[in-house]
Amino acid sequence: MFEYATLKVLWWGVVLLLVIGFAIMDGFDLGVGALLPFLGRTDSERRVLLNSIGPHWEGNQVWFITAGGAVFAAWPLVYATAFSGFYFAMILVLWSLFFRPVGFDYRSKLENPLWRSSWDWGLFVGGAVPPLVFGVAFGNLFEGIGFRFSPELHSSFEGRFLDLFTPFTLLSGAIALVMTLLHGSTYVILRTEGALNRRARRAARMLSILLAGLFPLAGEVLFRSVPGYRIVSGDPPGGLPNPLGKTVVREAGGWMDNVRDHPELWVIPALIYLGILLVFWGIRTRRPLLGFVGSALSTVGVIGTGAASLFPFVLPSSLDPSSSLTVWDCTSSRLTLMLMFWAALILTPVVILYTGWCYRIMRGPVTEEAIQKDSHSLY
Repeated sequence: MFEYATLKVLWWGVVLLLVIGFAIMDGFDLGVGALLPFLGRTDSERRVLLNSIGPHWEGNQVWFITAGGAVFAAWPLVYATAFSGFYFAMILVLWSLFFRPVGFDYRSKLENPLWRSSWDWGLFVGGAVPPLVFGVAFGNLFEGIGFRFSPELHSSFEGRFLDLFTPFTLLSGAIALVMTLLHGSTYVILRTEGALNRRARRAARMLSILLAGLFPLAGEVLFRSVPGYRIVSGDPPGGLPNPLGKTVVREAGGWMDNVRDHPELWVIPALIYLGILLVFWGIRTRRPLLGFVGSALSTVGVIGTGAASLFPFVLPSSLDPSSSLTVWDCTSSRLTLMLMFWAALILTPVVILYTGWCYRIMRGPVTEEAIQKDSHSLY
């Protein structure tokens, strides 16, 4: 049905869609968790925040798990190489995520203020650390990862954990964190009332301005100080995967090649600022859903811009550019990609429909009055 090269590009799009889905669906509850100690001034307000995301956060993480599974099945070399190179970063994310299920389940079991405050900060860690780490990791894709392949395709790594932190990668981490906090604040506006809602509106305005400034700053740093990757020769896109079957060079400004060749790609970063305008317009007109859609649109713009700049590279190598993994040489077999395509085509709409039904059933604001009437609820 599809040529092998077409399937490779198709699965690049599917993985990108899953990553964006995770950033949007799980991003707002991570953002609410990170904002919990700051937006909620009283225990009742913090319980309002927790009850607004409590019924959804576990389902939202399906996108994260599915994205990991898709990378494992569609890009096995990327999965093996990246998880080895980012081992300590992944452990940090995993340990921070431990605070979420435990915090949600145990935070309100005791009325002791110290107990609840401790879990509030635990939920802050569980909400703030993952997007920060993922942002730094995403920035490292542009810098290149310290690995190379032997002729037998055994990967080896060099470098230290601290090498992952550069001005550009730290900016990338800051953008990811601000993007997540913005999405969380617009969700709070959508689901709350009163003083909590007013504080969330102020936070959304400040975070929107911060995102609008950080993104072009990161772009300037990338263009000026991070050389890009370019394939100068190699196997045809429809050939069998062979990471060492190409020649790659690094050149200043190389990450702008795709935009130069396809000016229509400027539409993608424009989505960031269109989303920010929608956030402000939604706040001004008291249309919270519009603001939430705006922050989601900004998320699409940030991730989409990075993906469009990287294509066809998936995992560039700083030690040996020709060992870099691309869309053309890191995939599974054609049969595997085809079977996965049909599975995704059938199951993804089911997940989306069920998720939409859950949000429709549990729509509407969460109020302090409702929380106080049910003082022994889970959250």
